[in-house]
Amino acid sequence: MADDAENTLILTLEGGPVTIRLRPDLAPGHVERIKELAREGFYDGVVFHRVIPGFMAQGGDPKGVGIGGSDKPNLKAEFSKEPHVRGVCSMARTNDPNSANSQFFICLDDARFLDNQYTVWGEVIDGMDAVDALPKGEPPKTPGKMISMKIAADV
Repeated sequence: MADDAENTLILTLEGGPVTIRLRPDLAPGHVERIKELAREGFYDGVVFHRVIPGFMAQGGDPKGVGIGGSDKPNLKAEFSKEPHVRGVCSMARTNDPNSANSQFFICLDDARFLDNQYTVWGEVIDGMDAVDALPKGEPPKTPGKMISMKIAADV
């Protein structure tokens, strides 16, 4: 499935490229949203506003503070039994399970306590070192940013 260019995301960070295998089999609506926003350039230049060592790196708020999203409607939860382990990409949300919009996080370590509560939409298959290198903090003093996010089929 890694050779499926339509379901492969190339996230370019300051530390290098990160290849993410999208999982439409788990979360078709969320994958569609990520692809739509990536194709619109929504994520380009957006920071990772919350990076907690041993837990996760979160970004996707255009304001860079963790309370914003895109102008698109929120998504209905697509929870699955897929475990939140290192490299898994999942959607951030408020207390409302159906509030995911554009913010997402990449697990830096196992976070199984999130299983069945957040929507897993992808997994890092290459470049996890660039994710690990993101500046830490809530928020980091100088947050790492997404230089670009593209669908491999479009590159």
